[in-house]
Amino acid sequence: MTSWWNNIQFANPELFMLFAIIPLLILAYILRLRKGKASIRLSSFRFLPSSSADLKIKARHMPFAFSLIGLASLVVAMARPQSSLSWQDVTTEGIDIVMTMDISGSMLAEDLKPNRLEASKEVAMEFIAGRPNDRIGLVTFSGESFTQAPLTTDHAVLKNLFKDVQNGMVEDGTAIGMGLATAVNRLRESDAKSRVVILLTDGFNTKGSIPPLTAAEIAREFGVRVYTIGLGTNGMAPYPFKTVFGTTSYQNVEVKIDEETLKKIAQMTGGRYYRATNNRSLEAIYKEIDQLEKSKIEVTEYRKKKEEFLPFALIAAAFFFLQFGLNHTILKSVN
Repeated sequence: MTSWWNNIQFANPELFMLFAIIPLLILAYILRLRKGKASIRLSSFRFLPSSSADLKIKARHMPFAFSLIGLASLVVAMARPQSSLSWQDVTTEGIDIVMTMDISGSMLAEDLKPNRLEASKEVAMEFIAGRPNDRIGLVTFSGESFTQAPLTTDHAVLKNLFKDVQNGMVEDGTAIGMGLATAVNRLRESDAKSRVVILLTDGFNTKGSIPPLTAAEIAREFGVRVYTIGLGTNGMAPYPFKTVFGTTSYQNVEVKIDEETLKKIAQMTGGRYYRATNNRSLEAIYKEIDQLEKSKIEVTEYRKKKEEFLPFALIAAAFFFLQFGLNHTILKSVN
């Protein structure tokens, strides 16, 4: 019993403050007894017959005691005692992923809501939340590329860095090859069994010293699989721009995505090409990639906590039942 109790932890220990009610209830009970106490004076008790009523009088405090025990047990149950007794080996999912995102000016087009860039960030963060055991990094590119976050399992920091991503951080343009090459460089020394780049862009390669297909060849040499996503609706998309008066106006711009190159990159590296024309299709793409990329690794973790509140809840219920029973049966005439 002692060993079991030593391994108990409480999920809501702050609820033990409710124990402070018990002394107040005892004080109130004592004051009530004193206030309702009556007495008569007799010269002798010899002529008073003894009866079973004496036992009832002595037992009249039992319901109150039972209620206090029930209340104490209820507080312990509400604090949610939990046991965690041993370590265990489990199999979980885990790979190295670098998310490579276009942040060029065209990503401000509003065919996705609120715009392409913000929609991409939101879906990417949901993807990260669903893969807690993966090391994930972030590379952004426009006219040039840079590493926003190296591979990390600290996803809280990674999400904060995602929130800071915006257009205008570097020179405008679309350096797809540079973005992919930077991502591959981040994975080059990874010893993970599965190394993946998710490359998202909404245009053609217009800048950078490394052509996209050359970067794809480098990825293939290092065993990096690339999933490419072409982002943008079919036809025209509303693009915001500032007028000379400082207000925002819109003009429809034709959506041009180098799908042929993106397909070749995916084919060369063993990945897949996807086209996202709206928020829903973008979410579906990330869900499919999530299902495709499952690499099992062995980890050791602490066994999940077991809830132990039930015995205390049963004890509380039993004593409340005893209190109710005594008050409405044997001690009914006393109270």
